Amino acid sequence: MPIQSRLHRPFGALTTLTNGRHSWNSDVDATLGSDDLAPDPHDLLDSALAACTSLTLELYIRRRKLAVTDLRVDVSHTESKTEDGKVRYVLQRSLHIEGDITPEDRAKLLEIANKCPIHRVLEGEISVATALAD
Repeated sequence: MPIQSRLHRPFGALTTLTNGRHSWNSDVDATLGSDDLAPDPHDLLDSALAACTSLTLELYIRRRKLAVTDLRVDVSHTESKTEDGKVRYVLQRSLHIEGDITPEDRAKLLEIANKCPIHRVLEGEISVATALAD
């Protein structure tokens, strides 16, 4: 099922999203006329990279039985415009890995983080096709 978004206008811009199995919310900042009841769409995009990185690393850590005791992924972004007016969105990701692992294991975890599926999508070519539904 595709992701479906439903706006709840009585609550400012609060929006419920669902994939048919799970639901979550998004909103905009209060400065944009809402109540800031949930993460904004930029937070959701950034969190997709953070979640995918954490999960990809966890699967690798389990397979290799690495002695990792804690894993945290921080993602932030900066946004600017290019000379031709396009948006330049730069994601900064920081891996915090604790445990009794070698420098080689740490380097391999960095390599694996750069192979997470969302990372690959974001570095690939993305296009959006939009149509009005009947």
